[in-house]
Amino acid sequence: MVRATPFLLVLFLALGLTFPHLQCILGGTWQNNLGSNMTITTMDENGDFFGTYNTSVSASQQKVLPSLMLGSQRLPIKEKDITFGFTVHWTFSDSISVFTGQCFVDEEGKEVLKTMWLLRSRVEGIKNDWKATT
Repeated sequence: MVRATPFLLVLFLALGLTFPHLQCILGGTWQNNLGSNMTITTMDENGDFFGTYNTSVSASQQKVLPSLMLGSQRLPIKEKDITFGFTVHWTFSDSISVFTGQCFVDEEGKEVLKTMWLLRSRVEGIKNDWKATT
């Protein structure tokens, strides 16, 4: 994901938190190469955050709506490349996804998120458990 708009700097300064290089603080809006985006609207001093995830890719037949996202990033930031994770509770399906990743600062100083994800869909009964996770 590529950062579109940073905005938590004001919040961190208001809380009296300081970071040596102010990179890889995940607050704000991020967009991936497929057009999905996540917006982190609230982050506390422990790195726990809240926001929404809006996917541009879905197998659902229902209208895709922004979905609740809860996560956490490693704080305080001691290194420029930090780890994070978040869960998305999809509003348009009976599924939940979890993402884990790392924020990198590339050679040009641009922040880039690299993630892996797992989707768990609801299935009818334990016999169908094999097809619930992608």
